[in-house]
Amino acid sequence: MPVSAARKIAYDVLRRVEGEAAYATDVLHTELGAGVRADDAALATEIALGVLRWRGLLDFLLQRALKKPVERLDLPVAIALRMGLYQLRFLERVPARAAVNESAELVKSARKSSASSLVNAVLRRLAAEAKEPPQKFLPADISLTERLSILHSHPAWLVERWLARLGEMQTTSLLQANNRTPRLACSLHHPERREGILESLRKSGLGVDPGCFLQPAFAVTGGSPTRTEAFRRGDISIQDEASQTIPLLLEVQAGDRVLDLCAAPGGKTPSLARRAGKNGLIVAADRHAHRLRAMREQFKRLHLSDVRIVELDAATALPFGIQFDRILLDAPCSGTGTLARHPEIRWRLKPEQLSELNRVQVELLTSALNQLAPGRLVYSTCSLEPEENENVITEVLRGLPNIKRLTASEAALSIAPHLTGGIEPKNLFDDAGQFHTTPGGYQTDGFFAALLQKK
Repeated sequence: MPVSAARKIAYDVLRRVEGEAAYATDVLHTELGAGVRADDAALATEIALGVLRWRGLLDFLLQRALKKPVERLDLPVAIALRMGLYQLRFLERVPARAAVNESAELVKSARKSSASSLVNAVLRRLAAEAKEPPQKFLPADISLTERLSILHSHPAWLVERWLARLGEMQTTSLLQANNRTPRLACSLHHPERREGILESLRKSGLGVDPGCFLQPAFAVTGGSPTRTEAFRRGDISIQDEASQTIPLLLEVQAGDRVLDLCAAPGGKTPSLARRAGKNGLIVAADRHAHRLRAMREQFKRLHLSDVRIVELDAATALPFGIQFDRILLDAPCSGTGTLARHPEIRWRLKPEQLSELNRVQVELLTSALNQLAPGRLVYSTCSLEPEENENVITEVLRGLPNIKRLTASEAALSIAPHLTGGIEPKNLFDDAGQFHTTPGGYQTDGFFAALLQKK
Protein backbone atom coordinates (compact mmCIF):
# COMPACT_ATOMS: atom_id res chain seq x y z
CA MET A 1 0.00 0.00 0.00
CA PRO A 2 1.29 3.52 -0.75
CA VAL A 3 2.44 5.72 2.12
CA SER A 4 0.20 8.74 2.73
CA ALA A 5 1.56 12.23 2.11
CA ALA A 6 1.21 13.15 5.79
CA ARG A 7 3.23 10.15 7.04
CA LYS A 8 5.90 10.63 4.36
CA ILE A 9 6.33 14.27 5.43
CA ALA A 10 6.45 13.32 9.12
CA TYR A 11 9.04 10.65 8.36
CA ASP A 12 11.22 13.10 6.38
CA VAL A 13 10.99 15.64 9.20
CA LEU A 14 12.03 13.09 11.83
CA ARG A 15 14.85 11.78 9.66
CA ARG A 16 16.30 15.28 9.31
CA VAL A 17 15.83 16.07 13.00
CA GLU A 18 17.59 12.87 14.06
CA GLY A 19 20.14 12.62 11.25
CA GLU A 20 21.01 16.27 10.57
CA ALA A 21 20.26 17.96 13.93
CA ALA A 22 17.61 20.10 12.23
CA TYR A 23 14.75 21.69 14.17
CA ALA A 24 11.36 20.14 13.53
CA THR A 25 9.45 23.41 13.26
CA ASP A 26 11.92 24.73 10.67
CA VAL A 27 11.66 21.57 8.54
CA LEU A 28 7.87 21.51 8.85
CA HIS A 29 7.71 25.14 7.71
CA THR A 30 9.72 24.18 4.60
CA GLU A 31 7.84 20.94 3.88
CA LEU A 32 4.30 22.21 4.43
CA GLY A 33 4.01 24.51 1.45
CA ALA A 34 0.86 25.71 -0.24
CA GLY A 35 0.60 22.47 -2.23
CA VAL A 36 0.07 20.35 0.88
CA ARG A 37 -3.54 19.81 1.92
CA ALA A 38 -4.49 21.28 5.30
CA ASP A 39 -5.49 17.90 6.76
CA ASP A 40 -2.20 16.33 5.63
CA ALA A 41 -0.27 19.25 7.13
CA ALA A 42 -2.10 18.84 10.44
CA LEU A 43 -1.47 15.07 10.61
CA ALA A 44 2.19 15.40 9.60
CA THR A 45 2.74 18.02 12.30
CA GLU A 46 0.93 15.93 14.92
CA ILE A 47 2.96 12.80 14.18
CA ALA A 48 6.37 14.50 13.87
CA LEU A 49 6.11 16.61 17.02
CA GLY A 50 4.24 13.89 18.92
CA VAL A 51 6.98 11.33 18.25
CA LEU A 52 9.62 13.81 19.42
CA ARG A 53 7.71 14.65 22.61
CA TRP A 54 7.04 11.02 23.49
CA ARG A 55 10.21 9.41 22.18
CA GLY A 56 11.36 8.32 25.64
CA LEU A 57 8.12 6.51 26.45
CA LEU A 58 7.85 5.08 22.93
CA ASP A 59 11.37 3.64 23.13
CA PHE A 60 10.65 2.14 26.56
CA LEU A 61 7.56 0.37 25.21
CA LEU A 62 9.26 -0.69 21.97
CA GLN A 63 12.18 -2.14 23.89
CA ARG A 64 9.91 -4.81 25.36
CA ALA A 65 9.40 -6.25 21.88
CA LEU A 66 12.95 -5.87 20.55
CA LYS A 67 16.14 -7.87 21.04
CA LYS A 68 18.45 -4.82 20.90
CA PRO A 69 18.14 -1.17 22.01
CA VAL A 70 16.10 1.12 19.76
CA GLU A 71 19.05 3.49 19.36
CA ARG A 72 21.09 0.66 17.79
CA LEU A 73 18.53 0.08 15.04
CA ASP A 74 19.02 1.67 11.63
CA LEU A 75 17.54 5.16 11.82
CA PRO A 76 14.75 4.55 9.23
CA VAL A 77 13.63 1.49 11.22
CA ALA A 78 13.66 3.30 14.56
CA ILE A 79 11.68 6.23 13.12
CA ALA A 80 9.10 3.94 11.50
CA LEU A 81 8.60 2.03 14.76
CA ARG A 82 8.21 5.22 16.78
CA MET A 83 5.75 6.67 14.27
CA GLY A 84 3.69 3.50 14.22
CA LEU A 85 3.53 3.16 18.00
CA TYR A 86 2.74 6.86 18.47
CA GLN A 87 -0.29 6.49 16.18
CA LEU A 88 -1.41 3.32 17.94
CA ARG A 89 -1.22 4.88 21.41
CA PHE A 90 -2.09 8.55 20.88
CA LEU A 91 -4.18 8.95 17.70
CA GLU A 92 -7.56 7.31 18.27
CA ARG A 93 -8.91 8.26 14.83
CA VAL A 94 -6.09 6.48 12.99
CA PRO A 95 -6.96 2.81 12.27
CA ALA A 96 -4.39 0.39 13.74
CA ARG A 97 -4.08 -1.32 10.37
CA ALA A 98 -3.02 1.93 8.69
CA ALA A 99 -0.50 2.75 11.42
CA VAL A 100 1.13 -0.69 11.17
CA ASN A 101 1.07 -1.20 7.42
CA GLU A 102 2.25 2.29 6.46
CA SER A 103 5.11 2.10 8.97
CA ALA A 104 6.27 -1.11 7.28
CA GLU A 105 5.96 0.59 3.89
CA LEU A 106 8.05 3.54 5.12
CA VAL A 107 10.90 1.14 5.86
CA LYS A 108 10.64 -0.31 2.37
CA SER A 109 10.68 3.16 0.79
CA ALA A 110 13.87 3.86 2.77
CA ARG A 111 15.46 0.79 1.11
CA LYS A 112 15.36 -1.24 4.31
CA SER A 113 12.93 -3.86 3.00
CA SER A 114 14.53 -6.60 5.06
CA ALA A 115 13.37 -4.83 8.23
CA SER A 116 9.74 -4.39 7.15
CA SER A 117 8.71 -7.75 8.65
CA LEU A 118 10.30 -6.73 11.97
CA VAL A 119 8.38 -3.43 11.98
CA ASN A 120 5.17 -5.24 11.12
CA ALA A 121 5.59 -7.90 13.82
CA VAL A 122 6.62 -5.48 16.59
CA LEU A 123 3.80 -3.05 15.91
CA ARG A 124 1.19 -5.81 15.66
CA ARG A 125 2.26 -7.10 19.06
CA LEU A 126 2.19 -3.63 20.62
CA ALA A 127 -1.16 -2.81 18.97
CA ALA A 128 -2.77 -5.49 21.11
CA GLU A 129 -1.76 -3.65 24.28
CA ALA A 130 -2.06 -0.07 23.02
CA LYS A 131 -4.99 0.67 25.35
CA GLU A 132 -3.08 -0.49 28.43
CA PRO A 133 -1.66 2.33 30.61
CA PRO A 134 2.14 2.51 30.37
CA GLN A 135 2.36 2.38 34.21
CA LYS A 136 1.47 -1.31 33.90
CA PHE A 137 4.84 -2.07 32.30
CA LEU A 138 7.10 -0.23 34.78
CA PRO A 139 9.35 -2.28 37.08
CA ALA A 140 8.05 -2.49 40.65
CA ASP A 141 11.22 -1.07 42.21
CA ILE A 142 11.64 1.92 39.89
CA SER A 143 12.80 5.26 41.40
CA LEU A 144 10.69 8.42 41.29
CA THR A 145 13.12 10.03 38.85
CA GLU A 146 13.00 7.09 36.45
CA ARG A 147 9.24 6.75 36.78
CA LEU A 148 8.62 10.40 35.87
CA SER A 149 11.29 10.25 33.19
CA ILE A 150 9.62 7.33 31.40
CA LEU A 151 5.96 8.24 31.88
CA HIS A 152 6.47 11.89 30.90
CA SER A 153 9.19 11.24 28.32
CA HIS A 154 12.03 13.47 29.54
CA PRO A 155 15.70 12.60 30.11
CA ALA A 156 16.32 11.42 33.67
CA TRP A 157 19.05 13.97 34.41
CA LEU A 158 16.68 16.85 33.65
CA VAL A 159 13.88 15.34 35.77
CA GLU A 160 16.34 14.81 38.63
CA ARG A 161 17.51 18.43 38.69
CA TRP A 162 13.94 19.76 38.50
CA LEU A 163 12.87 17.47 41.35
CA ALA A 164 15.73 18.80 43.50
CA ARG A 165 14.78 22.43 42.82
CA LEU A 166 11.01 22.35 42.36
CA GLY A 167 9.74 19.26 44.19
CA GLU A 168 7.52 16.48 42.83
CA MET A 169 4.30 18.45 42.33
CA GLN A 170 5.81 21.35 40.36
CA THR A 171 8.07 19.04 38.37
CA THR A 172 5.15 16.83 37.36
CA SER A 173 3.17 19.89 36.32
CA LEU A 174 6.10 21.12 34.23
CA LEU A 175 6.58 17.74 32.55
CA GLN A 176 2.87 17.58 31.69
CA ALA A 177 2.94 21.11 30.24
CA ASN A 178 5.94 20.21 28.07
CA ASN A 179 3.96 17.37 26.50
CA ARG A 180 0.92 19.45 25.57
CA THR A 181 0.61 21.05 22.15
CA PRO A 182 1.52 24.70 22.76
CA ARG A 183 -0.83 27.54 22.03
CA LEU A 184 -0.20 29.07 18.59
CA ALA A 185 0.24 32.69 19.66
CA CYS A 186 0.80 35.55 17.24
CA SER A 187 2.06 39.11 17.42
CA LEU A 188 0.33 42.03 15.72
CA HIS A 189 2.54 44.48 13.82
CA HIS A 190 -0.14 47.08 13.19
CA PRO A 191 -2.19 47.43 16.39
CA GLU A 192 -4.17 50.31 14.92
CA ARG A 193 -5.66 47.86 12.38
CA ARG A 194 -6.24 45.06 14.90
CA GLU A 195 -9.92 44.34 14.21
CA GLY A 196 -9.52 44.31 10.44
CA ILE A 197 -6.53 41.97 10.61
CA LEU A 198 -8.25 39.56 13.00
CA GLU A 199 -11.38 39.56 10.86
CA SER A 200 -9.32 38.65 7.78
CA LEU A 201 -7.90 35.70 9.73
CA ARG A 202 -11.40 34.54 10.66
CA LYS A 203 -12.47 34.79 7.01
CA SER A 204 -9.53 32.55 6.08
CA GLY A 205 -11.00 29.86 8.36
CA LEU A 206 -8.95 30.33 11.52
CA GLY A 207 -10.32 30.64 15.03
CA VAL A 208 -8.99 33.68 16.89
CA ASP A 209 -8.64 33.87 20.69
CA PRO A 210 -7.38 36.74 22.86
CA GLY A 211 -4.00 36.68 24.58
CA CYS A 212 -3.72 35.13 28.04
CA PHE A 213 -2.09 38.16 29.66
CA LEU A 214 -0.87 40.50 26.92
CA GLN A 215 -3.32 42.86 25.21
CA PRO A 216 -1.69 42.96 21.75
CA ALA A 217 -1.30 39.18 21.58
CA PHE A 218 -3.77 36.67 20.17
CA ALA A 219 -3.82 32.96 19.36
CA VAL A 220 -5.16 31.05 16.38
CA THR A 221 -6.68 27.60 16.02
CA GLY A 222 -7.78 25.45 13.09
CA GLY A 223 -4.83 25.94 10.76
CA SER A 224 -1.56 27.69 10.10
CA PRO A 225 -1.42 31.52 10.05
CA THR A 226 1.51 31.31 7.61
CA ARG A 227 -0.98 30.35 4.90
CA THR A 228 -2.95 33.59 5.30
CA GLU A 229 -2.79 36.88 3.45
CA ALA A 230 -2.32 38.68 6.78
CA PHE A 231 0.95 36.80 7.31
CA ARG A 232 2.16 37.31 3.75
CA ARG A 233 1.39 41.06 4.02
CA GLY A 234 3.48 41.32 7.17
CA ASP A 235 0.57 42.15 9.46
CA ILE A 236 1.30 39.29 11.89
CA SER A 237 4.03 36.89 12.98
CA ILE A 238 3.95 33.67 14.97
CA GLN A 239 5.43 34.51 18.37
CA ASP A 240 4.92 33.15 21.86
CA GLU A 241 3.21 35.56 24.23
CA ALA A 242 6.08 35.59 26.74
CA SER A 243 8.52 36.27 23.89
CA GLN A 244 6.38 39.25 22.84
CA THR A 245 6.67 40.63 26.37
CA ILE A 246 10.49 40.78 26.43
CA PRO A 247 10.99 43.86 24.18
CA LEU A 248 8.24 45.71 26.09
CA LEU A 249 10.39 45.49 29.22
CA LEU A 250 12.94 47.81 27.60
CA GLU A 251 10.43 50.70 27.48
CA VAL A 252 11.94 52.03 24.24
CA GLN A 253 11.13 55.69 23.64
CA ALA A 254 10.82 57.56 20.34
CA GLY A 255 14.27 58.53 19.08
CA ASP A 256 16.18 55.99 21.20
CA ARG A 257 19.35 54.29 20.00
CA VAL A 258 18.55 50.58 20.38
CA LEU A 259 20.85 47.57 20.04
CA ASP A 260 19.33 44.11 19.62
CA LEU A 261 22.10 41.58 20.29
CA CYS A 262 21.81 37.91 19.27
CA ALA A 263 18.80 39.18 17.35
CA ALA A 264 18.24 36.44 14.78
CA PRO A 265 15.73 35.34 13.65
CA GLY A 266 14.46 38.83 14.44
CA GLY A 267 11.20 38.16 16.26
CA LYS A 268 11.70 40.84 18.90
CA THR A 269 13.24 43.54 16.68
CA PRO A 270 9.98 44.79 15.07
CA SER A 271 8.55 45.81 18.44
CA LEU A 272 11.72 47.76 19.24
CA ALA A 273 11.73 49.49 15.84
CA ARG A 274 8.05 50.43 16.10
CA ARG A 275 8.63 52.17 19.43
CA ALA A 276 11.87 53.94 18.46
CA GLY A 277 10.18 55.41 15.38
CA LYS A 278 11.75 57.03 12.35
CA ASN A 279 14.07 59.20 14.44
CA GLY A 280 15.47 56.24 16.36
CA LEU A 281 18.41 54.00 15.52
CA ILE A 282 17.87 50.23 15.50
CA VAL A 283 20.83 47.88 15.12
CA ALA A 284 20.15 44.12 14.98
CA ALA A 285 23.26 41.96 15.36
CA ASP A 286 24.03 38.24 15.25
CA ARG A 287 27.14 36.14 14.68
CA HIS A 288 25.66 33.62 12.23
CA ALA A 289 25.46 34.70 8.58
CA HIS A 290 22.75 32.16 7.68
CA ARG A 291 20.55 33.43 10.54
CA LEU A 292 21.10 37.00 9.38
CA ARG A 293 19.91 36.00 5.91
CA ALA A 294 16.72 34.56 7.41
CA MET A 295 16.30 37.75 9.45
CA ARG A 296 16.61 39.90 6.32
CA GLU A 297 13.83 37.88 4.70
CA GLN A 298 11.70 38.31 7.79
CA PHE A 299 12.25 42.08 7.81
CA LYS A 300 11.46 42.22 4.09
CA ARG A 301 8.09 40.56 4.76
CA LEU A 302 7.45 43.05 7.58
CA HIS A 303 8.58 46.05 5.49
CA LEU A 304 11.24 46.97 8.06
CA SER A 305 13.74 48.85 5.92
CA ASP A 306 15.40 51.05 8.56
CA VAL A 307 16.91 48.32 10.74
CA ARG A 308 20.71 48.13 10.41
CA ILE A 309 21.86 44.50 10.36
CA VAL A 310 25.38 43.67 11.58
CA GLU A 311 27.30 40.39 11.69
CA LEU A 312 29.43 40.20 14.85
CA ASP A 313 30.47 38.08 17.81
CA ALA A 314 28.79 39.82 20.74
CA ALA A 315 30.93 37.95 23.29
CA THR A 316 33.92 40.11 22.30
CA ALA A 317 34.41 43.90 22.43
CA LEU A 318 31.67 45.45 20.28
CA PRO A 319 32.77 47.56 17.27
CA PHE A 320 30.41 50.51 17.75
CA GLY A 321 31.63 54.08 18.21
CA ILE A 322 28.46 55.03 20.10
CA GLN A 323 26.66 53.80 23.16
CA PHE A 324 23.02 52.76 23.15
CA ASP A 325 20.09 53.99 25.24
CA ARG A 326 18.47 50.55 25.20
CA ILE A 327 20.03 47.12 24.68
CA LEU A 328 18.23 43.79 24.37
CA LEU A 329 20.41 40.74 24.93
CA ASP A 330 18.29 37.69 24.14
CA ALA A 331 21.10 35.28 24.93
CA PRO A 332 21.63 31.87 23.31
CA CYS A 333 20.54 29.29 25.86
CA SER A 334 19.52 25.69 26.48
CA GLY A 335 15.88 26.37 25.57
CA THR A 336 14.48 24.32 28.46
CA GLY A 337 11.52 26.70 28.59
CA THR A 338 10.49 25.70 25.05
CA LEU A 339 10.39 21.90 25.25
CA ALA A 340 6.71 21.79 24.24
CA ARG A 341 7.43 23.82 21.11
CA HIS A 342 10.85 22.30 20.36
CA PRO A 343 10.68 18.80 21.86
CA GLU A 344 13.88 17.61 20.19
CA ILE A 345 15.88 19.85 22.57
CA ARG A 346 15.20 17.52 25.51
CA TRP A 347 17.04 14.67 23.75
CA ARG A 348 19.97 16.79 22.53
CA LEU A 349 20.83 18.80 25.62
CA LYS A 350 23.56 17.45 27.92
CA PRO A 351 24.06 18.56 31.54
CA GLU A 352 27.62 19.78 30.93
CA GLN A 353 26.32 22.25 28.35
CA LEU A 354 24.71 24.39 31.07
CA SER A 355 28.10 25.46 32.45
CA GLU A 356 29.38 26.07 28.91
CA LEU A 357 26.36 28.26 28.17
CA ASN A 358 26.83 30.12 31.45
CA ARG A 359 30.39 31.07 30.44
CA VAL A 360 29.24 32.45 27.08
CA GLN A 361 26.27 34.28 28.62
CA VAL A 362 28.53 36.00 31.18
CA GLU A 363 30.80 37.14 28.35
CA LEU A 364 27.85 38.41 26.32
CA LEU A 365 26.31 40.35 29.19
CA THR A 366 29.65 41.88 30.21
CA SER A 367 30.26 43.01 26.62
CA ALA A 368 26.73 44.40 26.23
CA LEU A 369 26.88 46.44 29.44
CA ASN A 370 30.07 48.10 28.21
CA GLN A 371 28.08 49.43 25.24
CA LEU A 372 25.20 50.78 27.34
CA ALA A 373 24.74 54.52 27.84
CA PRO A 374 22.87 55.61 30.97
CA GLY A 375 19.74 53.65 30.21
CA ARG A 376 18.31 50.13 30.32
CA LEU A 377 19.43 46.66 29.28
CA VAL A 378 17.23 43.57 29.30
CA TYR A 379 18.94 40.20 29.55
CA SER A 380 16.59 37.37 28.57
CA THR A 381 16.58 33.63 27.88
CA CYS A 382 14.01 30.94 27.15
CA SER A 383 15.63 28.75 29.80
CA LEU A 384 14.37 27.64 33.21
CA GLU A 385 17.85 26.94 34.58
CA PRO A 386 19.46 29.16 37.27
CA GLU A 387 22.92 28.71 35.70
CA GLU A 388 21.70 30.64 32.66
CA ASN A 389 19.50 33.14 34.45
CA GLU A 390 19.94 34.35 38.03
CA ASN A 391 23.52 33.10 38.30
CA VAL A 392 24.61 35.04 35.20
CA ILE A 393 23.16 38.27 36.55
CA THR A 394 24.71 37.81 39.99
CA GLU A 395 28.14 37.01 38.56
CA VAL A 396 28.27 39.93 36.13
CA LEU A 397 26.88 42.57 38.50
CA ARG A 398 29.28 41.63 41.30
CA GLY A 399 31.93 44.05 39.99
CA LEU A 400 29.67 46.73 38.49
CA PRO A 401 28.36 49.12 41.17
CA ASN A 402 26.96 51.50 38.52
CA ILE A 403 24.47 48.84 37.30
CA LYS A 404 21.38 48.02 39.34
CA ARG A 405 18.51 45.62 38.96
CA LEU A 406 15.08 47.23 38.79
CA THR A 407 12.85 46.30 41.70
CA ALA A 408 9.71 44.23 41.15
CA SER A 409 7.57 47.38 41.44
CA GLU A 410 9.72 49.29 38.92
CA ALA A 411 9.84 46.34 36.52
CA ALA A 412 6.07 45.84 36.72
CA LEU A 413 5.49 49.41 35.53
CA SER A 414 7.17 48.50 32.22
CA ILE A 415 4.44 46.13 31.14
CA ALA A 416 1.42 47.19 33.20
CA PRO A 417 -0.07 49.21 30.29
CA HIS A 418 0.16 46.19 27.99
CA LEU A 419 -1.56 43.60 30.20
CA THR A 420 -5.13 42.40 29.94
CA GLY A 421 -7.56 43.24 32.71
CA GLY A 422 -7.30 41.17 35.86
CA ILE A 423 -3.59 40.38 35.47
CA GLU A 424 -1.48 41.68 38.35
CA PRO A 425 1.87 42.86 36.88
CA LYS A 426 3.89 41.98 39.99
CA ASN A 427 2.89 38.32 39.64
CA LEU A 428 5.13 38.09 36.58
CA PHE A 429 8.24 39.10 38.56
CA ASP A 430 10.17 37.58 41.46
CA ASP A 431 11.33 39.48 44.55
CA ALA A 432 14.51 40.55 42.73
CA GLY A 433 12.47 42.17 39.94
CA GLN A 434 13.17 39.41 37.40
CA PHE A 435 10.51 38.39 34.87
CA HIS A 436 9.49 34.71 34.83
CA THR A 437 7.01 32.59 32.91
CA THR A 438 6.78 28.81 33.12
CA PRO A 439 5.11 26.38 30.72
CA GLY A 440 1.61 25.75 31.98
CA GLY A 441 1.34 29.02 33.91
CA TYR A 442 -0.09 31.31 31.22
CA GLN A 443 0.03 28.82 28.31
CA THR A 444 3.36 30.30 27.22
CA ASP A 445 6.94 29.16 26.88
CA GLY A 446 9.23 29.52 29.88
CA PHE A 447 11.10 32.84 29.77
CA PHE A 448 13.42 34.74 32.10
CA ALA A 449 14.41 38.41 31.91
CA ALA A 450 16.40 40.73 34.15
CA LEU A 451 15.95 44.51 33.81
CA LEU A 452 19.25 46.33 34.40
CA GLN A 453 19.67 50.09 34.70
CA LYS A 454 22.92 52.02 34.18
CA LYS A 455 23.20 55.19 36.26
